[in-house]
Amino acid sequence: MIKRRKFPRIFFGWWTILVTGIISGLGNGFCNSGFSVLFKPLASEMGFSRATTSFAVGISRLAGGLLAPITGWLADKFGPRWIIVIGICILGIGLVLMNFITSLWTYYIVWGVIIAAGNDLALTITVDKALTNWFVSKRGLAFGIRFVLIGISGIIVLPVVAWLVTTYGWRMTCLIWAAVMFASVPLAWSFVKQKRPEYYGLLPDGAETEPGAETDLNAMIDKGVEYAASFKETEFTLRQAMRTPTYWMLVIVWACGTIVFGGFNIHCIPFLTDMGIDPAVAAGMMAMMVFFTIPSRFLGGFLADRVGTDRLQFLLAGTFFFQALGIIAFLSNQTIVMVYVFLILYGFGSGAATPLRLTMGGRYFGRKAFTSIQGSTMMLVAPISLLAPVYTGWVYDTTGSYMTAFTIFAALAAFATFLVCLVRPPKPPAEVGDVHKFM
Repeated sequence: MIKRRKFPRIFFGWWTILVTGIISGLGNGFCNSGFSVLFKPLASEMGFSRATTSFAVGISRLAGGLLAPITGWLADKFGPRWIIVIGICILGIGLVLMNFITSLWTYYIVWGVIIAAGNDLALTITVDKALTNWFVSKRGLAFGIRFVLIGISGIIVLPVVAWLVTTYGWRMTCLIWAAVMFASVPLAWSFVKQKRPEYYGLLPDGAETEPGAETDLNAMIDKGVEYAASFKETEFTLRQAMRTPTYWMLVIVWACGTIVFGGFNIHCIPFLTDMGIDPAVAAGMMAMMVFFTIPSRFLGGFLADRVGTDRLQFLLAGTFFFQALGIIAFLSNQTIVMVYVFLILYGFGSGAATPLRLTMGGRYFGRKAFTSIQGSTMMLVAPISLLAPVYTGWVYDTTGSYMTAFTIFAALAAFATFLVCLVRPPKPPAEVGDVHKFM
């Protein structure tokens, strides 16, 4: 039986994008880009080396990866709303606890485990599940808009965090941001639904239904399956997806991207300030880099909806190409001018990578086990996520420079560009499971 809800005339999925995009921007903006602002003050006060300070980020990536399959299964089985709300609360508690850390092990537990668990439960694949449920033909645009909102929030977050750290210190900044995250809980509860739109008498993308069909739940589910199939989307299980070469090639590609992203983004502001750039200016430069992710995020999602499934891989290859080009440009001429070129090209390339990967995942493997499949990918890449920022910090500690790490990043981005061009859509599974169990 359909559970009727009063929805606004605008398709409800667009409201979900708006709210989750802003919340994700505030949370991820602080925990990822914002941490680069906290990095030096925290390391200086606590007496940590850069490798030691980075290790907490590595732990957080590992913890998120190990938690991802469980998060994915819960989201696929029970829906995303409760998981998002609980995750935001855990994230807020972790940020409060950062105000009280006094040792290396408490720092690792709070930032590496508690904050990481909250962030990954609330703001990553669970939100992706919510959007994948509600969009099929417009999924690329949906993800593009979501990540544009995250990018805009990131541009706002970076200078705000830099000002807060300069004015109140990094401890109070964490406490203030905890209040921001707790304040977002009612929004998440109101604008994220547990189930697919079919459960509420709607079709994905706001597509029209035949009069009267929206009163029969089973009929709506079947209509939803037919609608997705019209865009050549097939429902895979996790086991079926893992049996395809496509799945494993995407894992390798994303592992390369994770090393580059995890290594550079955390050390971006330390790298800039080492060149003699004022911390506030460095934060502004990183915000500029985030700004250039915005057009590519939207453009990537927009084009993904207009490119055939068998051509999506070339869009993703382009994102890694721009990253490699930016790093190589700087390595060839290490001046302030080339730093700007580096940040612009890297930002433009990295911006579209995640929305395109998620769009490809939905297009290749369907909605049914989407989060479980993404979660398993995160688990497999987790050890690399642990090592990337630590290795980058170790390179600096031992050589006094980031150049060796940057050279490796350029090579990995170039390799990912080549490998992703070889990816092909998987063949449909021999047997498709009962979708009615995964509403």
